[in-house]
Amino acid sequence: MAGYLRETDFVMVKEGFSTRDLLEELTRGASPATTEGVAAFLVADLGAVARKHFCFLKCLPRVRSFYAVKCNSSPGVLKVLAELGLGFSCANKAEMELVQHIGVPASKIIYANPCKQIAHIKYAAKHGVRLLTFDNEMELAKVVKSHPSAKMVLCIATEDSHSLSRLSLKFGASLKSCRHLLENAKRDRVEVIGVSFHIGSGCPDPQAYAQSIADARVVFEMGAELGHRMHILDLGGGFPGVEDAKVRFEEIASVINSALDLYFPEGCGVDILAKLGRYYVTSAFTLAISIIAKKEVLLDQPGREEETGSSPKSIMYHLGEGVYGVFSSVLFDSTCPAPILQKKPSTEQPLYSSSLWGPVANGCDCVAEGLWLPQLHVGDWLVFENMGAYTVGMGSLLRDAQTCRITYAMSRVAWEALQGQLLPAEQDEDAEGMCKPLSCGWEITDTLCMGPVFTPASIM
Repeated sequence: MAGYLRETDFVMVKEGFSTRDLLEELTRGASPATTEGVAAFLVADLGAVARKHFCFLKCLPRVRSFYAVKCNSSPGVLKVLAELGLGFSCANKAEMELVQHIGVPASKIIYANPCKQIAHIKYAAKHGVRLLTFDNEMELAKVVKSHPSAKMVLCIATEDSHSLSRLSLKFGASLKSCRHLLENAKRDRVEVIGVSFHIGSGCPDPQAYAQSIADARVVFEMGAELGHRMHILDLGGGFPGVEDAKVRFEEIASVINSALDLYFPEGCGVDILAKLGRYYVTSAFTLAISIIAKKEVLLDQPGREEETGSSPKSIMYHLGEGVYGVFSSVLFDSTCPAPILQKKPSTEQPLYSSSLWGPVANGCDCVAEGLWLPQLHVGDWLVFENMGAYTVGMGSLLRDAQTCRITYAMSRVAWEALQGQLLPAEQDEDAEGMCKPLSCGWEITDTLCMGPVFTPASIM
């Protein structure tokens, strides 16, 4: 093991445990008054994160995984993924600092934001992060001035009109503009060593990956014609993090493997990467949060009181976290989180139209509406599953002001499997065309695989 993750970083549990079991122990008899103001608990199953990676290796054997830190920057997640040998995709200086703080070398970091602050570019240059992305002339000029030794990856736009989160509205160069950007890079003596794309999150059509891989092949042709030695293809992310997604990860992997075989066959000298976030963490986190206030609103429905003997009402429950905190997925993914009641109600209890609200004093901090729940009380706990993506951010971690406490857990079996993962045999560093091995990948930038330069055939 590399030593990023230690037994003291998590709670060792029996095989077969569930995060809900641990949450029940944490919240039993707890209240905001007895938990030092903590009105929410997150439990993270680090073994589930590791299992996701082993599944990734099986389904996409040619692809090296980089973790998108912006998705969940909690220390336990970063440490277990570093232990598994992943690289890290960082969007800003704070994320680069965070992963380097736990010991991740600069050679395993991609500064993957096509629009960067100059101060952050200078930070990358000073701390040895050499692989950066760009999608426009101004960005190229900034990097030429502030980080002349950088190796650049050209980010291209995709057809993501059906994705829930359309990144191409903001990032990505059109195919028509790629030649001009590559010419400018050649003029400024900037090394463009690859192409990246991102089809956005929640894309219902796996063929979008195939089309983007085909587009990347066209850009590789352009680069070869202009003398760029391109050898990196970055598939981006957008992979689902839950089992019941409309399109399963295995289906997407099958399409990607077929497209890679067609456009970037094995042995062509191209290193295939992907930047995954929610795939690793979504289902590994479960949240328990207590009700801190409630408000009953009488509904104006003439005649109902005579029929039922009581006035019809809806109930607003207030929580200590909202859409600007652990429920940010409501904004990111347009979801409506459905709570699981920690105390199972009897079938005889009446249900009321209910809504959940966060602590921010505006009307936008609505977690969920249209729920039918039994009468709940202040201090009752609600449980939410699949809470790992875009719920734990850099801001709260750095300010030490989060009201949500995170407990990491792993079974003994998972821990021993992580400790005993098979490492590739060491290779001779002078061996031509070989990359330096890691537990689940290879070093990048300085030790990139520089085998045969890809010279694409014409595309019909």
